[in-house]
Amino acid sequence: MGWSTHHPTGLIHYSPQSSYRGYTLISNLGGHHTNLVDMEGRVCHTWRSDEGIHYSYLLPNGHLLLRTGPASQEVSFLDRPERDLLPRGGRTAAGAILELDWDSNVVWAYRDPLLHHDFERLSNGNTLVLVWEALPEELASQVRGGFDAGTTRGQMLGDVVREVTPSGETVNEWRSWEHLSLEEDMICPLEGRLEWTHQNCLNVTTEGDLLVSFRQTSTVGIVDRTSGEFRWKWGPGEISHQHNPTHLDNGNVLLFDNGPHRQGMSHSRVIEVDPSDNQIAWEYRGNPPISFFSYHISGAERLPNGNTLICEGAPGRIFEVTPSHDIVWEYINPFAGMSGEHGGGSASISGNAVFRAHRYGPDHPSLDGKDLDPARYANLNRLYAPA
Repeated sequence: MGWSTHHPTGLIHYSPQSSYRGYTLISNLGGHHTNLVDMEGRVCHTWRSDEGIHYSYLLPNGHLLLRTGPASQEVSFLDRPERDLLPRGGRTAAGAILELDWDSNVVWAYRDPLLHHDFERLSNGNTLVLVWEALPEELASQVRGGFDAGTTRGQMLGDVVREVTPSGETVNEWRSWEHLSLEEDMICPLEGRLEWTHQNCLNVTTEGDLLVSFRQTSTVGIVDRTSGEFRWKWGPGEISHQHNPTHLDNGNVLLFDNGPHRQGMSHSRVIEVDPSDNQIAWEYRGNPPISFFSYHISGAERLPNGNTLICEGAPGRIFEVTPSHDIVWEYINPFAGMSGEHGGGSASISGNAVFRAHRYGPDHPSLDGKDLDPARYANLNRLYAPA
């Protein structure tokens, strides 16, 4: 689609007969707002957090669960060895996971300056979070791959999946490196050695196991919650720095294969893979392939009508495709997230990146009884209407 500032933003295509009608939740990476937009691209509700909203999704009770921006400088963790290893740039680091009510009031918070990327509210009320932890130096020095520029041999971050109660008590931790292989889990040679795995997704299968994604090693896997061992691990040589694997009702795994370091032309694709035989059951690519590409972030989710909602994250493009690859809804995020405000004047595609997006049907419990009249945001919708 290109990066021209003259490219249309907002809703640019809609086929009502073929789409899954609902509301799409969008948070700017680096912003302070989350917007819920209808099929016509109109904002119907918005949330705000002064701590930032870099990614969010709705809970069944209508609350918004979100990842904030990095912890403030006042947060002290000087005695933690991870302090000087945190990835620079900050857009994947989070100071807190917050739960906001419909009116943006904080009703729950879990804070740790080493939080990053993803989180999952469990049916028992606990929450899974992702945190960084420094690897033992002896182990870190043995990890293969990557380049050393800007890092110190033996200093490396690893990923921990932590389960916390509503009161913030830790009841379980899964340390990824305790179940990895030094021979098999090698860092891409074009990536640095600051982290071994860089886990960018945390989901749960229908059986309650962990579904994980490691960007550094181009690996997705299903982890047995009881033993901590991998029941399935796949990806190197097949996918490149993927994001957002989700477990489908048929047992397959849907994911966004970013593709920045694949051999040949860089292009992204969305694939559905069968873990029983590692065969690809469905695939979406751009036409031509280079027309669909996001170097980082991004995601995909299967909708109830069989269509797939795709978030091409870097350019802020969100679109819905049918099983036969027809685009039936397409929206370019018109909001810039760098200032954290909705802003004024003409919309710019700069700073409109979206980590991940979600679609909720009108009968979803999170929207039950909620006021979704876009007229409440008439000024905002006029300002950001498609050119």
